[in-house]
Amino acid sequence: MVAHIETVAFQGVEARPVDVQVHIAGGVVGFAVVGLGDKAVAESRERVRAALSAIGLGLPAKRITVNLAPADMPKEGSHYDLPIALGLLVAMGVLPPQELERFVVIGELSLDGAINPVAGALPAAIAANSRGKGLICPHDCGPEAAWAGMGEDNPGGVLAPRSIIALVNHFRGTQVLSEPAPLKAGEAGAVPDLRDIKGQETAKRALEVAAAGGHNMLMVGPPGSGKSMLASRLPGILPPLSPREMLETSMVASLAGELHRTGVSRRRPYRAPHHSASMPALIGGGLRVKPGEVSLAHRGVLFLDELPEFPRQVLDSLRQPLETGEAVVARANAHVTFPARFQLVAAMNPCRCGHAGDAARACPRVPRCVSDYQAKLSGPMLDRIDIHIEVPPVAHADLALPPPAEGSAEVAARVAAAREVQEARFASLVGPGSMLLNSHVEGELLDRIASPDDAGRHLLAEAAERMGLTARGYHRVLRVARTLADLEGSEGVRRIHVAEALAYRETVAGRLGAAA
Repeated sequence: MVAHIETVAFQGVEARPVDVQVHIAGGVVGFAVVGLGDKAVAESRERVRAALSAIGLGLPAKRITVNLAPADMPKEGSHYDLPIALGLLVAMGVLPPQELERFVVIGELSLDGAINPVAGALPAAIAANSRGKGLICPHDCGPEAAWAGMGEDNPGGVLAPRSIIALVNHFRGTQVLSEPAPLKAGEAGAVPDLRDIKGQETAKRALEVAAAGGHNMLMVGPPGSGKSMLASRLPGILPPLSPREMLETSMVASLAGELHRTGVSRRRPYRAPHHSASMPALIGGGLRVKPGEVSLAHRGVLFLDELPEFPRQVLDSLRQPLETGEAVVARANAHVTFPARFQLVAAMNPCRCGHAGDAARACPRVPRCVSDYQAKLSGPMLDRIDIHIEVPPVAHADLALPPPAEGSAEVAARVAAAREVQEARFASLVGPGSMLLNSHVEGELLDRIASPDDAGRHLLAEAAERMGLTARGYHRVLRVARTLADLEGSEGVRRIHVAEALAYRETVAGRLGAAA
């Protein structure tokens, strides 16, 4: 007899079906797991053996073969423990096979029979529901799996036992497992307010523009000027996640094993990795392919402080996700794609000492240290950043002033209004549910929505020649100008919008020109 238990293998955010086939036959006593599994899958034999022993069941003195089909698809992770154990129980006649045919199973086993949490319960639940099946998962993963919502015609639902003996008792009718309560979406605590920042009106304006259109932004200024404070206030002025966006971000967090700890929130992700982060940590990958920071920041903000301190190879690896909104991890036997539509916000000092431009505090190596420090950033990387601003030191007179009257709530209202304009525009041009922002538009669609008036076109042509704008830089100026027009409530892009958009790239020619 061959017992069949259905589970999943994760490739990116997709959960692909895997058939766990368990065969017990006479012959040389052994326990083999085949089907292109990794080290964690191979070690499942010992965990399964010990867990069954803990509930008083010993494996038969026969040859046991477990096949994970399809055999040519790589299998990674410890979530195959529970389906293998249940397959053995079916093959041994302990559990009825017809009961388990209604479920997809994931879970890691402890040696004492407890079921430990695993990553990916949410995409596994969505995949199970799409096939009309329920899900059996660890107790700690139950709320996130239940949040996926099983259809009314789904006979299985979600079972989230704490141990394998509880699951056995449920199917044998001596114990009833109730369905877990789904996670509730909420706000993850208070966010810093723009009212905390005194002065820096130009930087606040640029932050508002970046939030309204989803534009990438680079802040250059000396230590203590407020760059990190400004970046941390960005999530407070961004609109909350839509239901579809919340599902996308939650699936990535589930694959990273974070969702059952952090819960579901409508607040946009904000990730701020240290500059020592490796390429797999930032882009994704590792021994077991996991989403990186760019994917964990999907539909949110990725803040890179001390930008030149990141390894240049790591920074240049951001170029493709910034353009496509995806992070592709290539391996010899598979290509894994994670969503990575994030908003990049970066901060840096003008030089290593941080005080270039201040004759009283700058080091003796100026201007050589400025060019050396900024040369760590490649031209193509900088060209992908829409808004470049200088953040000067805060005047002592500004620090003595009372908090400004306008805070995050007022700015967030203007940002939300601008985004509503974009949503309506792209719904009519592309179709409802496109989730496009001005920063994502290119080609013919950009020409249709962002062509400036005659005065603006003339100004842009002159500035492009003077500043040496690339074709990418030219289009990014148009995107920012379109956002400025949306903030103003203007139907068309005028000269004043083009002028301000060019001012946000003027810094490249000035402050960062040495790096070109």
